[in-house]
Amino acid sequence: MSVLIVIPARYASTRYPGKPLVDLTGATGAKRSLIERSWRAAQEVEGADRVVVATDDDRIRTAAEAFGAEVVMTSVDCANGTERCAEAHANLGGGYDIVVNLQGDAPLTPAWFVEGLVAGLRDAPEAMIATPVLRCEGEMLASLLADRREGRVGGTTAVFDRDHRALYFSKEVVPFTSQTYADDAPTPVFHHVGVYAYRPASLAAYPAWDTGPLETLEGLEQLRFMENGHAVLCVEVEARGRQFWELNNPEDVPRIEAMMAQMGLE
Repeated sequence: MSVLIVIPARYASTRYPGKPLVDLTGATGAKRSLIERSWRAAQEVEGADRVVVATDDDRIRTAAEAFGAEVVMTSVDCANGTERCAEAHANLGGGYDIVVNLQGDAPLTPAWFVEGLVAGLRDAPEAMIATPVLRCEGEMLASLLADRREGRVGGTTAVFDRDHRALYFSKEVVPFTSQTYADDAPTPVFHHVGVYAYRPASLAAYPAWDTGPLETLEGLEQLRFMENGHAVLCVEVEARGRQFWELNNPEDVPRIEAMMAQMGLE
């Protein structure tokens, strides 16, 4: 099955304008933009036939082409990354069996997250969309809870049924737990990793669906699938000693840089 990875990136982020072009310093002191680091992460995925950056901004296009990325220009009217992926796939002429949305704010996404996600969708022919989830250890859960206490919108959490079909995604920390956990102890909370794999039919249908109240309230694009009766398959992935965090706010820059330094990522 052919696989296209699309990295959607827009300049006019509500919470962090210009975010794709923000520099992140790695363990060796090398400075690379967020979009370049996300593109480099995509290059490490085995089994991907093509990787493109999808944007509506010439500044991002210029920067991406400078480090060697293929760029697909998309409309400024795309409401989220899924809509941008749908337009990018159409602009490329379609034809791919699986389209992966590797969001441009997740430079720490390990290749095996994406590889496991694609494998999960391949093994579930009834599923039209899949997304990875990572069981939080105590340290990550504490970071999520700290963000909410301080009024920051941080990572997203997911709950799902026994068949790994999503029940809900939220920017609140769900499910609630009153327990405390050691930094390296497993918890009942799953961090939603902002990557999606779609079958082309569901991806093409998505932009025509109305935005529902849950998507509007949470600002989470995957809820549109659920609000329109389409199950979202949650594929559990393993950290394997890697730390993971998305760049949502300016405060996340030093956090991600510290993670890269600790893991020796240049």
